[in-house]
Amino acid sequence: MKTNDRIYLSSPHMGGTEQHYVQEAFDTNWISPVGPNIDGFEEAIADYTGCGYAAALSSGTAAIHLALVLLGVGSGDEVICSTFTFSASVNPIVYQGATPVLVDSESHTWNMCPETLEAAIKDRLQQGRKPKAIVLVHLYGMPSKMDEIMKVAEQYDIPVIEDAAESLGSTYKGKALGTFGNMGIYSFNGNKIITTSGGGALVSKEKTLIDKARFLATQAREPAPHYQHSDIGYNYRMSNIVAGIGRGQMEVLSGHVDKRRAIYGAYRSAFGNLPGIHFLDEPEGCFSNRWLSTLLIDPSTSTSGVDREHVRESLEKENIEARPLWKPMHLQPVFENCPYYGDGTSERLFEQGICLPSGSNMSDKQMDRVLREISALLNLE
Repeated sequence: MKTNDRIYLSSPHMGGTEQHYVQEAFDTNWISPVGPNIDGFEEAIADYTGCGYAAALSSGTAAIHLALVLLGVGSGDEVICSTFTFSASVNPIVYQGATPVLVDSESHTWNMCPETLEAAIKDRLQQGRKPKAIVLVHLYGMPSKMDEIMKVAEQYDIPVIEDAAESLGSTYKGKALGTFGNMGIYSFNGNKIITTSGGGALVSKEKTLIDKARFLATQAREPAPHYQHSDIGYNYRMSNIVAGIGRGQMEVLSGHVDKRRAIYGAYRSAFGNLPGIHFLDEPEGCFSNRWLSTLLIDPSTSTSGVDREHVRESLEKENIEARPLWKPMHLQPVFENCPYYGDGTSERLFEQGICLPSGSNMSDKQMDRVLREISALLNLE
């Protein structure tokens, strides 16, 4: 029987002022997908990231979908995407009737491999099929090799959508993730580093793209009293109420990043020198928000002999949530027939990798409990 309170992987963490902005929406009757909270939230995102312009939307998935629409992706097209990601990165490609072309990771960041990306592009071109876009994912807050990837994208003139859903607060050479490509997206789902309960944002340096995104996100309604429509639109705009939560969350984002990095540091200090345990370093120029603390467990070299699943299941018995790293999309039944380019790096990461509790609202007592349980599993006690 479980007697301890559950420790979650990454639960929402309110800062204190969110309720003020939400109450203000009620007091002023801005109970709609327009209003001052939306305007303020978009301004806060733009100021924090330096992205230029931001559109607050109902989800990160909606943001990817709109980015693909804005790039003209349609039926019969191909879009390159990281295979090592959550399905929400890939699903919008299929919404548009396009085919995902899945590209493997490299071991330094666990993100899309620039060499494999170029090999995939060359092969698609040889088959007479130029990819219409690249959806690049920054996993677990770790920046991708942006110089190399953007060089490849520019060489072949393919626009880039940065899926920075997990990476708000992370930077590459001092520049915010999500601001390198043609467009970037963030997620504010309940488990992200900040949350609006559900929500996302599309960002770009080009004002015309964000203006068009807002237009499409409000059912592409033209300025006519009889609701004129010349384009297919979507109901993707964020509510002014939940945008109030976002405004409050932006005020504590830097503190959340600091706490998550400290949690990662605690795990690494406790287990980083053990045989068979591998933590992902920050390559030069990379700053990770450490959204989730992740590690690899190789049972063939670990002195304890345990594997990822043994640790995960044992923690679950103690009411502590952990989960495997993402199962690659080319291994998912729904995408198994899509073109895939890689050497199995993401498969190895999936087999050995685990995400540990990382929420910025974890107490010292909870952190000690997790460390104690893992230490016991690894025969350190």
